[in-house]
Amino acid sequence: MTAPLDLVLLWHMHQPDYRDYASREFRRPWVYLHAIKDYTDMAAHLERHPGMHAVVNFSPVLLDQIEDYAEQFASGNLRDPLLKVLARGDDTPLTPEERSFILARCFDANPAHMIHPFPAYKGLFDAYAQGKDRGDESGVYFSDVFFYDLVTWYHLAWTGETVRRSSESVARLMSQGERFTREDRGELFKVIGELLGGLIARYATLAQSGQVELSTTPDHHPLAPLLINLHSAREAMPAAELPRAREYPGGIERVAVQVRDAIESHTRRFGSPPTGIWPAEGAVSAALFPVLHGHGSLWTASGETVLLNSLPANGAAAAAPAQLHRAYRLAGTQGPTIFFRSDRLSDLIGFEYAKWNGSDAAHNFVAELEKIAHAVPEGEERIVSVILDGENCWEYYDYNGYYFLDALYKALESHASVKATTFRDYLQSHCRAGSHPGEGSHPGVGRDPITTLERLTAGSWVYGNFSTWIGSPDKNRAWDLLCAAKQSFDRVMASGRLSPEETAAAFRQLAACEASDWFWWLGDYNPGPAVASFDELFRGSLANLYRLLHFPAPASLAQPISHGSGHPEAGGTMRRSGEVIQG
Repeated sequence: MTAPLDLVLLWHMHQPDYRDYASREFRRPWVYLHAIKDYTDMAAHLERHPGMHAVVNFSPVLLDQIEDYAEQFASGNLRDPLLKVLARGDDTPLTPEERSFILARCFDANPAHMIHPFPAYKGLFDAYAQGKDRGDESGVYFSDVFFYDLVTWYHLAWTGETVRRSSESVARLMSQGERFTREDRGELFKVIGELLGGLIARYATLAQSGQVELSTTPDHHPLAPLLINLHSAREAMPAAELPRAREYPGGIERVAVQVRDAIESHTRRFGSPPTGIWPAEGAVSAALFPVLHGHGSLWTASGETVLLNSLPANGAAAAAPAQLHRAYRLAGTQGPTIFFRSDRLSDLIGFEYAKWNGSDAAHNFVAELEKIAHAVPEGEERIVSVILDGENCWEYYDYNGYYFLDALYKALESHASVKATTFRDYLQSHCRAGSHPGEGSHPGVGRDPITTLERLTAGSWVYGNFSTWIGSPDKNRAWDLLCAAKQSFDRVMASGRLSPEETAAAFRQLAACEASDWFWWLGDYNPGPAVASFDELFRGSLANLYRLLHFPAPASLAQPISHGSGHPEAGGTMRRSGEVIQG
């Protein structure tokens, strides 16, 4: 009898570091907004379906910021300007600067699913649009009541569907709809604080029960293969233009530090080190494997196209699902085991099912899995890896994906031919007791061994290459700026002239500069406001690094790196695995 098909769903949770390390102010609110909407909802769905197993991957820099917000609520010392407005007293009128800030921030949501469904919020949206048509872009003719209602509705729209169904305060405020008082806003502020304060503990409890495996990513989400070797970009893109800099100085040591810091962060928060590491953007290279193995990682993962590029004849043999739905070990290494995600199934959740009825989409997804299960030869086993962003796709679903996830988890909890599991549990059940899955272990009787992959072509889960982060003039310029800053960093560290406190601050800022996110957003195919925002954040991080080194920042950091004018799918926050960037 054929064994059930193993399915691993990995939800990747990440936001870059939005803190200005000089002022400690948050420059963007996305961490706490996604926390009260998506991270909260994802925990609640798993809690509602205890028979559903999954992997949840948190980047340490995201968890750092969630804890930072929790501390702000506990102390009352707010360092996010949007939260300051929500908590503001109304004993003095709003300033023109506050009004402009609210207008700039509080319509920044998916109109179809986060504004239009709420008549009162849509009324504010329409009123402002009419005012702009009359030339009133700054809202000078609107009263403070309009602005307080707007900031309140913005936060209500960013609450998760499970919160709306469980919080009496949120339900009451949404029903009230308008003329929110200071007390009303304080009530919502308290709910937000409670959600943030208890969030990490909820996932820790899910992990302790064995239902969820928690994994990690190198500390600040760096594009590790490029830090190690910029020329690894040419493994999948032989003609790619590269930065002027020949290398990122000390890149492999920096990757090792970010991996080490991630493991220490995970162990401190959750009581034990992670079993596996999801590298930022699923970006892998052969040179990364010894670093992961040296830090005890038993598994890692990447995208399907990376496997296709790594198999003989440029992946011609991988057309058969049997090639994809396996666990692999890279030849000549002791580990970790590597899994490759099903790009098609992952993109169905990330992009397509948002257009469907939630229950229909869940049943279709299960049917896709059943097709794979029924095609597995008798006596053999397969594992399907579905890996995707766990936060950005849900705003494109009705009700934040509530009905889709509820139906999907319910169907998978007790499915006869599909078994939801985790990478850790899969390796434990498929390898000889006591053996390391990457050290020549043998599977149990009747089970497929871990397949040897003779070579690995460096790439990511986006297009199977690194074109999202390197190769265009603006991205290459950003790399040159980062490499120059690292050279200055190394000279100062070698001199020993910084105090221990100054050294620690400089290392922390360097890690933030190394994040992959800055390079992701540079490019004319991205939306103009997003490009400008992340461009500014990146240059600001570099400038602060120079300040911490007691060096003047280069004049070039005052000039934008990139300009955006595109309208990408999902606003650019996610990318399908098989597209090719044009231009």
